[in-house]
Amino acid sequence: MHHGYLTIQQPGPLSTLQDGGRFGVRRLGVTQGGPADLHAWAWANWLLGNPWGSPALEITLGGLTLSAEQPCTLALCGADMQARRNEQPLPNWRAFELNAGDTLTLSMARLGVRAYLAVVGGFIAEKVLGSTSCVVRDGLGGHQGDGSALAAGDRLAFAPTTQTIPDRHLPTGVIPDYNAEPRLALIPGAQFRFFDDHSLIHAFRQPWRLDPRSDRMGIRLQGSLLHCSMDSMISEGIALGAVQVPPDGQPIVLLNDRQTIGGYPRLGTLTPLACARLAQCRPGQPLWLTTSTASEAQQEYRAFRAQF
Repeated sequence: MHHGYLTIQQPGPLSTLQDGGRFGVRRLGVTQGGPADLHAWAWANWLLGNPWGSPALEITLGGLTLSAEQPCTLALCGADMQARRNEQPLPNWRAFELNAGDTLTLSMARLGVRAYLAVVGGFIAEKVLGSTSCVVRDGLGGHQGDGSALAAGDRLAFAPTTQTIPDRHLPTGVIPDYNAEPRLALIPGAQFRFFDDHSLIHAFRQPWRLDPRSDRMGIRLQGSLLHCSMDSMISEGIALGAVQVPPDGQPIVLLNDRQTIGGYPRLGTLTPLACARLAQCRPGQPLWLTTSTASEAQQEYRAFRAQF
């Protein structure tokens, strides 16, 4: 089978291949990976008619330049990186074509943090433990299988196709306003009742801000101190979006590349779509926590998945 290729000229600070995530291996201490913003990643694939789980490129902060060796159809969703094709502006949240020799340039993100670039049929890479998702810390997955992020000179493979893609326009309300102060839904967790009332009132009535020390492993929040009466607990498994509170009283939301177990008390767990929205928040940006029930969160997530 002949492959087409995109050649990377500038990779940006962190550009990695992500499919739907690596599941069923948590007992081995292997984390899930996958797109930090599930929402933008899913819609980029949807614009091209790709099935759920197709590998797409997650571009953090921007700064990516690549050229097409063969013609291809791509889609770009997520952060606004002022995309240009051969120096002509390209709209975000849309599919577009590159001809052989065309160059795609993404500047540094103006709004949001992460953008997703999908290709018809998904990018081609070897699966490692059932997934192509790149987890740099674990040295797993990605375009070379060894957990490495994109570097200048790397080539991304795709299957050239002559089929015309569906001319899809996103449903109303899909494109988020990354300028707005998001309200993030949290399902209270097992240790919720051990936090004092004062802490809990502040946690849900005052804004939090994003700490600059945040990455795909976890996002630290800055705000009023959370006090928990539990001194110690036995480490337990950690789900996506778990909000751990270390002794300094400042919560950490654990994301896709999190460790698999942890021993700090948890305020609760952010829903998958709340995690996706959090992944687009910039350092210092205010955000609010709201409580949700597990059944509300499941209903919201099922409605989201049903669109694909």
